[in-house]
Amino acid sequence: MPHEPRWEENPDSVVLIGETTARAAATLFGIKAKDRLRHLYAIGKTGMGKSTLLENLAIQDIRRGAGITFVDPHGSSAEHLLDFIPKERVRDVIYFAPFDLAHPIAFNVLEKVDPDKRHLIVSSLMATFEKIWVDAWSARMAYILQNTLSALLEYPGATLLGVNRMYVDSEFRKHVVEHITDPAVKSFWKDEYTKYTDRYAAEATPAIQNKIGQFASNAMIRNIVGQEHTSFDLRRVMDERKILIVNLSKGRIGEDNARLLGAMLVTKLYLAAMSRADTSPQELAALPPHYLYVDEFQSFANRTFADILSEARKFKLALTIAHQYIEQMEEEIRAGVFGNVGTMITFRVGAYDAEVLEREFGPKITAQDLVNLGFAEIYIRLMVDGITLQPFSARTLPPFPRPQESYRAMALAASRAQWSRDRKAVEEEVLRWHVPVVSEATQLKRERKELRRQQRLSDNQQNGATQGKGARTATQKESASQPNAEGKQEAQPFDDLGSANASGAQARAGASRDAQFASSWQLGDILAAVLAQEAQKGKESHDRAASVDERHKQEAKVENETLRELLLRLHRIETKLGQAIPSRKQGGKQGGGKGEQGEQAPPQDLQRLLAVEEDAASERDAKSYAENKRSEKEAS
Repeated sequence: MPHEPRWEENPDSVVLIGETTARAAATLFGIKAKDRLRHLYAIGKTGMGKSTLLENLAIQDIRRGAGITFVDPHGSSAEHLLDFIPKERVRDVIYFAPFDLAHPIAFNVLEKVDPDKRHLIVSSLMATFEKIWVDAWSARMAYILQNTLSALLEYPGATLLGVNRMYVDSEFRKHVVEHITDPAVKSFWKDEYTKYTDRYAAEATPAIQNKIGQFASNAMIRNIVGQEHTSFDLRRVMDERKILIVNLSKGRIGEDNARLLGAMLVTKLYLAAMSRADTSPQELAALPPHYLYVDEFQSFANRTFADILSEARKFKLALTIAHQYIEQMEEEIRAGVFGNVGTMITFRVGAYDAEVLEREFGPKITAQDLVNLGFAEIYIRLMVDGITLQPFSARTLPPFPRPQESYRAMALAASRAQWSRDRKAVEEEVLRWHVPVVSEATQLKRERKELRRQQRLSDNQQNGATQGKGARTATQKESASQPNAEGKQEAQPFDDLGSANASGAQARAGASRDAQFASSWQLGDILAAVLAQEAQKGKESHDRAASVDERHKQEAKVENETLRELLLRLHRIETKLGQAIPSRKQGGKQGGGKGEQGEQAPPQDLQRLLAVEEDAASERDAKSYAENKRSEKEAS
């Protein structure tokens, strides 16, 4: 098939679907680009040719230069498409295969979401989680998880790994809450969640932690959703006509993981398409359409999928979707499909589906006709120039033959080089979600401690250099001043070249030390600036402490002198009393069990003796005062 670059700019360009069987002569037919914006829907039992139809349409788009996103839950179609990449489009390929553990591609569903569109991300994730965890889902679980996702969407660099951390890391939770602008979400975390008792929180959050932990504990998924920045910009994928092939092989990554990644990617692609609304009508008309293929789409469809079907056409996003039977769709999605799809194709279906589809393809085509179709045989209700034709029978094209030369290896190598990262680097980045958040106060203390350490290191280097220089100078002076054997000072002979080399080495070493000292003193200046206020506070505190210290010393001195005087008086009183006031020891012996009475002095005698002692003390004080006055007079 000839390669026609940029064919999508022509709205009348046609991609082939099959050949008619209504007349004797088979006639090829297809669908125009402008009619594909009304979407294409295919249904049929497994093994009837649906995947081949999608592959043939996608190969034609790739060869013609169109931009596509192909989401494959089986993996075989994604692998098949790699053989049909033209050489000139090798660098357009983004091959997203989660099971490629050595080259993980980042996909963060919480990154760069417009505030007006955040509810779509939350709604999509909630609907996806509800489908995956249908047996464990509850209203309380949904309420907490919804507020968690809404909070993380406002936190810079948040990923799905932050969900569980919101429940176990209080410091991280505080950081997130500080960034919340939505009053309802902020009220939940500040006024409601903080009042949860430990018992209630222990009952409410473990269910979420267990389910999210299933993804977070899987290294394959963790290395994809745990990176902050998505490897590819989906808006650029659309505008630059990239080829995004998503291999979500359920057998290699698990059904739940495939559902989660597929649903997130479809929702983000829809948001990327909606961002085209910011362009003018003229700019939008110049943008290329983008073709989204989703096989077994019911695995990734949630309540927002109906909105995609009704709104995507406005932003030039064309859907081609396929699945096996109607009961796989929820009622809301079913209404969106049958109400918005322009072209409908049915392969062989079961009896129930045939009865439902008979209303779409009748009256000429009956349910009996639909259940009796053979392999690759279809009934199609085709849209042409915006008008739906009467249904007719046809046969889809057989698989396109593989090209003689495949650029699969080049496409894979180019994709890994441009869009993936080394696993070790990714895991180091993801580890930060398991490191406790440090509060600002703790961080400030650490920074100050580090600055002090750097200052001490700088001072030690300077002191060492100064001491070394002083020692070398003293040694040189001592050597120069020592006389030779004849008593004369004699300069030591030296080689000029050696001296020059030594001088150069010293100069270089000095320059190196100067550079180190300069760097150290620059750090010291920074330290001085940071700690200036702290130093002033420390000085004031020291002065206050010194003042209080001095006052305490004076008070202690007075107390000691007073105590010493009292002890002397007591000693003199005990001496005069003699046996009248025995010591506690003697009183205890003499009391004979009445120690309390023995230790007490007779009241009258004690008062008399105290009065005598006071008179004697007053007399001594008077004499001392008179002697001091006489000494002063003699001295003058």
